[in-house]
Amino acid sequence: METIKPKKLKKGDTIGIISLSGAVKPEQVQKIYNTQNFFEEKGYKTVLSANIFDRKRYLAGEDEKKADCLKEFFKNPEINAILCSRGGYGAIRVINKIDYEVIKKNPKIFAGYSDTTAYSTMILKRAGVINFSAPMACSDFGEDDISDFTVQSFFETLSDTKALEIKPATPEVYYDGNEQGVLWGGNLATVVSLCGQDFIPDEKFLFFAEDLNEDVYKIDKMFRQLLNIKQFKENLAGIVLGEFLDVSSEKYLQELFYELGEEIKKPVVGGFKISHDRDKITVPIGAWANLDGEKLSIDSYLED
Repeated sequence: METIKPKKLKKGDTIGIISLSGAVKPEQVQKIYNTQNFFEEKGYKTVLSANIFDRKRYLAGEDEKKADCLKEFFKNPEINAILCSRGGYGAIRVINKIDYEVIKKNPKIFAGYSDTTAYSTMILKRAGVINFSAPMACSDFGEDDISDFTVQSFFETLSDTKALEIKPATPEVYYDGNEQGVLWGGNLATVVSLCGQDFIPDEKFLFFAEDLNEDVYKIDKMFRQLLNIKQFKENLAGIVLGEFLDVSSEKYLQELFYELGEEIKKPVVGGFKISHDRDKITVPIGAWANLDGEKLSIDSYLED
C-alpha cells in the first residue's frame, strides 16, 4: 500500500472540530468552546462542524449527516486538520457511508482515539492517508487541567516532519526482538468491531492496542478473534501495548501478554502511553516503524 502523507500543522492553520461518534452531552458543550479557546490562544483558527451538537439517542445525530460533515471538512481547502470531539459509539454505523475518494484527493490530518479508531483504520485502508491516534476535544483539550505531556506530544507529532522516536514510560518486554512494519491499531474493542470488513493492512504491520474497563478474558478473546484471521496473523510483525485501564486482574493480564509473545514469536512490548488516561501520546497510523527492544522508531510521516 502506498500511503499518503498529510501536511504538517502550522501556526495559523484552521482546525475543524467534528462529532462523528457519540453525542456531545449537555455537560460537555462548554468543553467544545474550551477547545476552541485552547487552540486559538496558541495561534490556530477553529471551525465547528454543522453537526457538532446534534443528538440522536447516544449518537452525534444522523449517520448520513456525519458522513456529509466529514466529506465537507476534507473538501474544504481552508481546513488543515480535523479533530474529533469525542469517542463513545457510532463509527461502525458510518464507515461504509464515507466518500474515501474525497479523502484520498484531499489528505489532511485526522485525529482522534477510542471509537474513532474505526475511522482511522478505514481511512488508511481505503484512502491510504496516514492519520493519528490523538487526544480529542471533550476528553482532553476542553479540560481545564489538560496534561502538558499530552499537549507536547500532540504538537510535536503533528508539526514536525522529521522521524519520530517513542519509548515506553514504564517498559515491559514480553517477547524481545526487532521487527518492522506499518504502525497500525488503536482501541482494541473498536478494532475487533470491524471484523467482517476489509480492514487489515496488506503488508507487515506493528499492531498497537489499548483499552479500558474490560475483563482480562475479554481482552484475551479480542486478541484471539484477531489472531484467528489468517491475514492478521500472517502480516503481524509485532505488538505495541498501550495502557489497559481498570482491568479485572493485572496478574492475568501480564500472563496473557507473555503468552501472546510466546505464541507469535515476535516482539511484544508494553508500557507505551497510548491510553484513555490523561497522559497520552499522539501516534501516526500508517507510518513505517521499527520496533527494537523497548524503542519504537517511526519514519517521516508528514509533508512540509
